[in-house]
Amino acid sequence: MNSLFLQAPNAMLLIDPIANQILSMNVRAQQLFQLDHVFLPESVTEPKNTEVDKNAEQLTSPMNKPLVSTFFHECLGELIHFTQQVMEQGIAWSSDLIIKIHEELIPLDIEATQLGDTLLFSCHKSSDNFARYQAAIAQSNYRSGLAHWRQHEAVFEEIEKQNQLLLKAVGDGIYGVDTQGRTTFVNKAAELIIGWRREDLIGQKIHDIMHHTHLDGRPYPTHDCPIYAAFNDGIIHSVDDEVFWSKDGQAIPVEYTSTPVTENGVLVGAVVIFRDITERKRIQKALLDALEEVDHLKQRLEMENAYLIEELNADFNHHQIIGQSIQVQQMVQQINLVGPTDANVLIIGESGTGKELIARAIHEVSNRKARPLIRVNCAAIPADLFESEFFGHVKGAFSGAVTDRIGRFELADGATLFLDEVGEIPFPLQGKLLRVLQEQQFERVGESRTRHVDVRVIAATNQDLKQLVQKNAFREDLYFRLNVFPIQSPALRDRVDDIPLLVSHFIDKVCVRINQPYPKITRAHMQILMQYHWPGNIRELENIIERQIILAQGQRISFDFLVQNLGEIQPATQLTTPTLMSAQQHKALEKRNLEQALQTSGGKIYGINGAAELLGLKPTTLTSKLKKYDIDRRAFLDS
Repeated sequence: MNSLFLQAPNAMLLIDPIANQILSMNVRAQQLFQLDHVFLPESVTEPKNTEVDKNAEQLTSPMNKPLVSTFFHECLGELIHFTQQVMEQGIAWSSDLIIKIHEELIPLDIEATQLGDTLLFSCHKSSDNFARYQAAIAQSNYRSGLAHWRQHEAVFEEIEKQNQLLLKAVGDGIYGVDTQGRTTFVNKAAELIIGWRREDLIGQKIHDIMHHTHLDGRPYPTHDCPIYAAFNDGIIHSVDDEVFWSKDGQAIPVEYTSTPVTENGVLVGAVVIFRDITERKRIQKALLDALEEVDHLKQRLEMENAYLIEELNADFNHHQIIGQSIQVQQMVQQINLVGPTDANVLIIGESGTGKELIARAIHEVSNRKARPLIRVNCAAIPADLFESEFFGHVKGAFSGAVTDRIGRFELADGATLFLDEVGEIPFPLQGKLLRVLQEQQFERVGESRTRHVDVRVIAATNQDLKQLVQKNAFREDLYFRLNVFPIQSPALRDRVDDIPLLVSHFIDKVCVRINQPYPKITRAHMQILMQYHWPGNIRELENIIERQIILAQGQRISFDFLVQNLGEIQPATQLTTPTLMSAQQHKALEKRNLEQALQTSGGKIYGINGAAELLGLKPTTLTSKLKKYDIDRRAFLDS
């Protein structure tokens, strides 16, 4: 029995699928797997006196049994599937298994049967079977005569015709090369993609024609070419991002697969299937740009969200400015006039007068109110960070710039930018700020790309910018660009009539926030507050009220400490006229005062610097008084 096994005409393997071991193989298997001996398991070995059995016993010297996976390493998945099929069905056949012997891949046709816990493999080289099949067909054709041969020849011609139709119909470019790199065939799609005609390529080394150079201009030697590698190492090579050069010298982005072609186990060339990926790369770039834009918008939304949260936490009166004085009424009128426009506004006033509140009110009545007001405190930014703060920077622009950063101008695109304490902007940066205001475009620090924005600027200052211009500390052209529509933020001492309203508002605000009972303000205390000169303006008033509420005992609150700061200030209600005037004298004095106001305003009644504003009267009231005293404002137009 051992002799029959050993001398069987097919390569036979007895394997243990669980232990992954080759238990036995015959002489033909020894030749196929190129081993120097054969061996038998103990369960099969039977002592015989024949010469063949003696040879078998010599070949089964003690040794470690080979692992099945050692030879079928290239197709372990197919091997496992095949052995399971045999164990379930008892018998099976496969042409999917490959063994690797000395770096050579050998496809096998295997028929297997189950013997208890082991499997018996009968193996044939696929190439041998194919050769036998072709020889059998040739022999059959030879025996069948010329008529039969012509019939088969017509079949082959039809197959070739169908193959040519497929090559022409397929959308991907296909061409073949021999082992010298010479082109053997080219389909129509390849001609359309690369622009070279089939006649220009057949017999030529196609690498030298259209694959000679990388996209960056570096030479592409043949020993680095994956297409050449396919018919040298017999491995399929796939590349997803290279270029072929068209006939007109254009670089065409392609992805391709180079598949080796063998004949009787010998490499004879390769088939290359390639595809123009220009559109795909365009879509990829558009996608990357979109992702970058999404990331940009995400960063912008995060910063805007931070501004909105800050605004919600801050108790600003966006739609109401506390006060009923003439100065406040005129200021509100100016806000309503300039708010709906895109004109730049310059708010001038002492510190603590509520310039930011005016800026917010302008923004809230503008067409940009859907977006947050972006604020920049120019006095709080270090000089070397002004440009980055205003215009942003890119990663690596300077030490510490570890990521891209959006500047305030870019963040305020489509919104309003409030520049508080604009007089603190360094002189070298004022020119760049002027350019943004004029052209609505800028570049981030470290970037050459010009970005366009639509930003309205509201600036505020407690300095005399005209005086800074004279001292060459502030650009005159920037001053005029900012001062399109000036608004004066009045000091608190100039609007003492509003102090009772402001006091009531701040008491409500503070008591709610710190959960304290509402104190009572006596008339004497209010008189003290109205007589005090308020160098810190509204901010000082709010701070003093909050401090006194915290210090208050019960509902008693005192402002007596302000009395010592009054100095020589006269009470607002005290008259200093030394003598009494008659009614006639009073009328004459009033008439002269009206004429002086008209003289100063040049006959102008309404608007900024008009006589009504100078006198603190409503324009209609002033008109009535002029009529009463028979004063013609036209007489002062030339003044």
